[in-house]
Amino acid sequence: MQTLRVTVVLAMALLMGACASSNSGGVYQRGEARQIQTVKTGVVESVRQVKLEGTKTPIGGGAGAVVGGVAGSSVGGGRGQIITSVLGAVVGGLAGAAAEEGLTRKDGIEVTVKLDSGNLIAVVQEADEQFSPGDKVRIVESGGVARVTH
Repeated sequence: MQTLRVTVVLAMALLMGACASSNSGGVYQRGEARQIQTVKTGVVESVRQVKLEGTKTPIGGGAGAVVGGVAGSSVGGGRGQIITSVLGAVVGGLAGAAAEEGLTRKDGIEVTVKLDSGNLIAVVQEADEQFSPGDKVRIVESGGVARVTH
């Protein structure tokens, strides 16, 4: 029974990792390939560290509910076993949802850029590229999605 629980928890972690999307300036979705994008240039005014919220899909809660229900079913007998199974599923679902959000949370940056046109904009993306005030950058935009690059 313990081996089954460990296997289910590991499978849950793998599924959550596979579902995590990227907000990196260097990652494009498949549909963005071969699309015309607008490029603007400017200078970095400021950079601020932020946190990008993790994913909140039914997978984390569902997997947690299964694990909690299985764990709860091994406690008690008769009606007590039914009650602990239900309570285990509820608690496991809440814990699984929280675990998914926490495991998929990422560090991000808010980059404020003074465009060559004089406008000031801010873009939030994953913190996988370093920017400093004074850096000359490009803003690549398409369909309401923007990214800052060097």
